[in-house]
Amino acid sequence: MQSKGRAKLFIENFLVYGLGGMISRFIPLIMLPIIAKLYPSPKYIGLNDLSHTFISFAQALAVCGMYDSMFRLFFDQKSKDWQKKICSTAFAFVSCTSIVLSAICFVLRKQIASWYFEDEKYETLVVLTIVGFLISSTNQIISAPTRIQNKRKVFLVTNTVSPAIAYLVAIPLILEGHYVIAMPIATAIAGFTLEMSFAAMNREYFSLRSFGKPELSSLLKIGLPLMPNFLVYWVYNSADKLMINKILGTDFTGVYGVASRIGHISNLIYTAFAGGWLYFAYSTMNDDDQVQMKSNIFEYMGAVSFAATACLMSVSRLGFRIFFDEEYLAAYLISPYLFMAPLLLMLYQIIANQFTIAKKTYMNLLSLSVGAVVNVILNYVLIHIIGSEGASIATVIGYIVSILMCLFWLRRMKLININKKVYINSAVMLAFFLVWRFFCHDNYILSFVSSIAVIGVFVFMYKDMLLGILRNRRKKK
Repeated sequence: MQSKGRAKLFIENFLVYGLGGMISRFIPLIMLPIIAKLYPSPKYIGLNDLSHTFISFAQALAVCGMYDSMFRLFFDQKSKDWQKKICSTAFAFVSCTSIVLSAICFVLRKQIASWYFEDEKYETLVVLTIVGFLISSTNQIISAPTRIQNKRKVFLVTNTVSPAIAYLVAIPLILEGHYVIAMPIATAIAGFTLEMSFAAMNREYFSLRSFGKPELSSLLKIGLPLMPNFLVYWVYNSADKLMINKILGTDFTGVYGVASRIGHISNLIYTAFAGGWLYFAYSTMNDDDQVQMKSNIFEYMGAVSFAATACLMSVSRLGFRIFFDEEYLAAYLISPYLFMAPLLLMLYQIIANQFTIAKKTYMNLLSLSVGAVVNVILNYVLIHIIGSEGASIATVIGYIVSILMCLFWLRRMKLININKKVYINSAVMLAFFLVWRFFCHDNYILSFVSSIAVIGVFVFMYKDMLLGILRNRRKKK
């Protein structure tokens, strides 16, 4: 694939999936201050976040890495029969594991309510969470052919409709006083609607008759080693909330959840990346210069991530002061860390994809696991010392450890090349983070000026490339 064609493919995917991600995140972002005001206590946001955390854990167990396996094997042959066998086999397997796991959770619903949600009165919430998990796990496979074929327009539409349905259902329930079950019911209904839509669109790729034992063996060979990776991702995304809930209480989990959702505005960038990344990575994996290409993407996306984080830090306190009540204000210190976390995950996945291409996925697991262990240990220590902010710091440090380990092994395998600018960018961002946190986080003007200065440094670092892009656009016009 020619370099210009690859660049166009990557940028188009990034922009289109970014727009879709922006729409899907924009509606919840606009609704978050409204929902926070409708709830009588942050506790209910905390319960909703715990429900999502449970769903993501169960989904990782049930899917068993099948989504990535489908992506990897779908491109092995161009035969429609082969592709149908891969999709059908993956769906049959995930459906069975999801049903079995759902049944086990239903039998243990009282125990889960008592231990996980810390009160048996939340048994109904557990049942709704199980339904949400069953829909979410099967939907991931049903929707996969759309992503695999890079149908970006469909992605835009579905990412608009789904959150809109969820809030149309949730708000009336909240107004009626159903604070605990409103969002889980709304999420399940929106997810089911989406799943039925994808089932209709992708029906040609799924058939019970196309299930194949050889295909299942191939899928599991790639997917099972990846499953622990997703469980480690769950630790990164969820250990902080669970430990805050156990150590500080559900109200603190709710405040942390708001900080997390504001911080996860960065998911606009991450979703843009993730939406088109697998297709791009595997469709170019046989190119002669793919090592340098991945190295360049890692560098450029790192600079974008740092600049975006600096933007959020400049307005974090002001934003919380304007849109949220006083009880949520402390979250402005937490949100920059949680904004950076998905971007660090994005940078990790850019380079860790090299392990999958080399069929050495255990190296990916090793790098992730070490970072996750560091994350959990720091969560326990820092939450006791500095509260919720400690949990967000632990998450960021865990991702950094995983990235450093990944870079260490890939350099030894000669699967990555690190430019000096990567080290300079990292040092600049670290220095700015320390200055902001200890000297100017509570001063609107200093926060804004220092953030603009840091962004200016990144622009200066890549001025030649940016000018080249502008010149190319002018020539096209």
